[in-house]
Amino acid sequence: MQQRIEQLKAWMRREAGPRLSAAQAAALDLILPPQCLSCAAPVTEPGHLCGSCWNAIDFLDGPACATCGTPFETQELDGAICGACTREPPAYDQARAVMRYDDKAKGLILAFKHADRLEGTRSFGRWMARAGAAFVAQADIITSVPLHRRRLISRKYNQAALLAQALAAASGCSFDPMLLERKRATPTQGGLTRRQRRHNVAGAFRIRPGWEDRIRGARIVVVDDVITTGATVETCARTLKRGGASGIDVLTLARVVLPK
Repeated sequence: MQQRIEQLKAWMRREAGPRLSAAQAAALDLILPPQCLSCAAPVTEPGHLCGSCWNAIDFLDGPACATCGTPFETQELDGAICGACTREPPAYDQARAVMRYDDKAKGLILAFKHADRLEGTRSFGRWMARAGAAFVAQADIITSVPLHRRRLISRKYNQAALLAQALAAASGCSFDPMLLERKRATPTQGGLTRRQRRHNVAGAFRIRPGWEDRIRGARIVVVDDVITTGATVETCARTLKRGGASGIDVLTLARVVLPK
């Protein structure tokens, strides 16, 4: 029921567009009160979490690797580089994520990704702007990991592009989802090992013809929904750097934190 209500409200807001006044928006929320993205409890604004669900999210705002953003257990290590990045520096310069990908975050993200629950997009963009503030402020362009056209048709939208657009709106940075294209369909990364993930996406992306000048010399933030091993964003970063980008940073809504 919550999903259907929020989908109806999103459709009404989208159809009305700029014609929907503040009073009409307030009346809409009065008739169909906004609900928590996670548990359906009443909230003050659409696309928000209630206090309990907010407190249950493990926001990654503590000490972390200066490069990949993997959280550290002690404050003394904040700003150090983790062993994995020391052994094999990634193609991107920095990566950050809003939250840990655990059971609570998983429900939010899967609903957003597969169930048309888009009412939280604006909030997600604001959260990402805070998580990546250090490098988003220096960016020339925000882009997203592209979907292959067949998957885009079946899913109807690219969740990474929606996040990137919301991040651009929250930060004031330029948004361009067309820098990269996925030139071949790849199987889902779920259930694959790190090595298999790398092999799966190797050569899967290219710079979109006609966008070369836009990329050359630009500092770019690449957005995705979840980072697991980093194979996908690594491939995107490597492709953009080969195209002449001066720097690549990565920002995601969540990240998998592997047990030590």
